[in-house]
Formats: sequence, structure tokens, C-alpha cells
Amino acid sequence: MLAVQAVTHDPVQGRIAYTSNRGGTFDLWLYRPQDGLNLQLTQGLGAEFSVPYWSPDSRSIAFIGIGNVVHLLDTVTHAIARIDQIEPYTLLDWSPDSRSLVYVKNGRIVVYDTFSHGSYAIPEPGASDVQWFPSGTELLFAAPDSTGSTQLFSIRADNTDRRQITQNTDGPIHDVRISPDGTFALYTFPGASISIISTVDLATGTIYTLEGGPLAKNYFPVWSPNSRSIAYSATTYKEPTYYSLIQIDSRTGQNQRTLAASSCFATPVGWSPDGDKIAYLSGCEGVESASQLWIVDIREQIPVNVLSGGRITALQWSPRVRRVPENIFTSFVYRVSFPYPANWRRVSEERYEGFGGFFQVSAISASGRIAEVCSSEAFHPLMPYGSSPRIISMTIQNREACFIFPSADQPAEMNKQAALIVRYPRPVQIGEAFYNYFILFADVNHIRQIGGRLSFI
Repeated sequence: MLAVQAVTHDPVQGRIAYTSNRGGTFDLWLYRPQDGLNLQLTQGLGAEFSVPYWSPDSRSIAFIGIGNVVHLLDTVTHAIARIDQIEPYTLLDWSPDSRSLVYVKNGRIVVYDTFSHGSYAIPEPGASDVQWFPSGTELLFAAPDSTGSTQLFSIRADNTDRRQITQNTDGPIHDVRISPDGTFALYTFPGASISIISTVDLATGTIYTLEGGPLAKNYFPVWSPNSRSIAYSATTYKEPTYYSLIQIDSRTGQNQRTLAASSCFATPVGWSPDGDKIAYLSGCEGVESASQLWIVDIREQIPVNVLSGGRITALQWSPRVRRVPENIFTSFVYRVSFPYPANWRRVSEERYEGFGGFFQVSAISASGRIAEVCSSEAFHPLMPYGSSPRIISMTIQNREACFIFPSADQPAEMNKQAALIVRYPRPVQIGEAFYNYFILFADVNHIRQIGGRLSFI
């Protein structure tokens, strides 16, 4: 039985999740730099190919484990959910609100809601490396164009507004990663034996190519938290062995620096949440796989070996968590309570607005089933959510609920309004009438994080 130990989170130093067989089988482990705590997170669920993917709030980790099963691990409760079975090494990417996962399976882009455990798919033959834009409403992915050349595309999460970004003619592209601010993407090309790193300005399509290492074997590129730099492993050779350089460069390729060297042919790298340090693997002398975890400070360039033992195959440092100050909205009229951004201001008893969003509360008096109520709201004759809104059924506070998300042709004056409808635990009297359903209106970028934490009072 694996002992459960809650691990506190330092937002500056973060935590490093890594895959190792130091316990006998491949599993996920956690290393905390501030005090050297080293903790086994899973037992018998990992695989040699498992890569940990942190959620933006640094609470959950997704990984593909034994049997090619996608696992979700809560690092606070250590609860584990098994959600799907997909190909090893498939990229998993969390939505900005830490709620949904997106990945590719059988020629389809799958969006999986980790709260409701529902999913939907967007057909996209040949797609790979799908990931979220910071808006949480749009996706980036690689796929072949009509000529078979790999390109970068964007598409709204509701399967509308598909757009080709690149005009690539340099062959296959791999390892696509969007920058944290959503303005650039990086990728490698054309393959494994020769691997060159390029970046693309997603607004203009302008391509920049990084100089890279001496052998043009550049692997595991990853963005810095501020989206300005890229770290990667550059393979080089010194008689009689290969090893790798830990290098960083600007996103336009004008500022290459070598920070350290690893005894491995190539190593994954990871940035600390503050962008001051880089973690990497080493200890490959005479063997193919790493046995050591190292950290190098970018300013001092003094590598430190922080962990040794067993085989280590992957690592990812937890992300920088941007805590938005919150206030709590409580209405004894509508019998609800939920958090909202503290910089939003009250416009009326039922409505608050602020930078980047709004919410408004109301109630619905209807005796029908929730599916009928949701459909009636979503497909109102005035089309407030556009011509083809998406309804997602779920439960909130153990009550039947649905989210309504607008389609791309929603009228601009609706300000990207989405909705959440939840059945009250018992009818609520407002004035002379009784209401069976609560409805929350909010902009599409905030509806999930506000609605997902709704409480009845």
C-alpha cells in the first residue's frame, strides 16, 4: 500500500515530477527542490515511456502508463482516474483552467472533461501534438495539408474556424509546442537523425530557425515560462562517446548559450517556474539511460546533481501558477455562492463585470427535464449563443447541470456569453414565483472556473 503524503507547493521553486524505476518498477516520483523531499507518487502504474504533464494549477498530473492507459493523478489526495487508452508518447495538454485534457487518438482530436468525465472528438486525420491556446477556446495542432506536407493549424474547440498557419516545405515537423503566452510555437524537423528547431510567429507565420548544436541533433525543446527563450538538448561527440549540451536560445535564435553538459546522448529538460533554473538528466556513462537528475542555475551556470539511482526516463517541472485574487459572490435571493475575480465590480444586484469578463445570475421556472431546459436556452429563437451552440451535460454539487458554449457565429454584442444551468436541490421562491433551475451567464473564458465551484446555500 502506497503511503499518501500531501506535498506542499512552493510557487517559486515548484516541484519536479519524473519517471523512474528506482522503486523496482517504472512509476512517477516527485522531487521538491527547496528541501530535497523525494516521494513516490504511483505504484505499478507507470511505464518506461511515461511522461508527466502538470496541470496549470500544479495540482494534477496526466500521464500514459502501463497498458497505454491515460491516468490522472491528484497530487493532493493521490486519487487516480483512468480515462482512455492511447498510443505511447502521445502529447497530453491541459486546458488553461486545469479542467480539460486534449490529445489525439485514431485520427481524432479528443477533448476530455476531467470534472464531468465526458468527452467529444473532432475528426482530424494525421493530427498530432494538439494543445490549447491560453484562451481555452482554441487549439493548435500539426497535420498534413492537401499535398501531404505537415503544417500547423488552429481550430476552435467547438470544431469551427479551422485555419492553416504555416506554409512548411521542409518535410515532417515534430515536437510542436505552443509558447505559454500563445504568440509563438516551436517544432523540430525533419526527423530524429537530423533534428533542427524552428519557431513560428503564430500571428504572421514568420519562421525563425535556431542554430542548435554542432551535429544538428537537437531534442526535447521546451519554452521558458516567459515565452522568450527555449531550452533543449544538443547532441555532440567526443571520441569515443556521444554526450549532450544543455543549451538555451532566444525564440528568434539570436542568443545561444551553453549551460551544462550531460553524459547522455540526449536528455529531456525542464524550466523552473521562475525561469531561473533548468533540470536535466545525466549519468549515462556506458549505458543508454540516465540515472541522475541535475539542476543548473542559468545565472551561475553551476550544475548540481540532486538525485541519483535507478533509471530515469522523463521529467517535468511544475508550471508557474498565476493566482488571481478572488472574492466570493453570495446571493440569498438565488441561494448560490461562488468565487469570481476580485477586480470585477458590481454593475447590478445580479451582474458583475471586469477586465476580460463578466457574470450574471438568474433563475428559470420550468417543470421539464434538464435536457429540455438546456436545449430551450441554447437554441432560443434570438440565437444568443449563435446558430450551433454546444451543450455539455454534467453534475454540479451532485445536481443535474449543463454548460452551454457559443458557436463561432455568436453575435458580437453577446460578449462571448456562455451559460451554466443547474437544477436546484429544491425549488427556490423569488418574489411570488418558484424556480427549479439556477442559470449563470458568464463569458466563455470564465464560465467553467466560476461554475465549477458553484455552491448552493
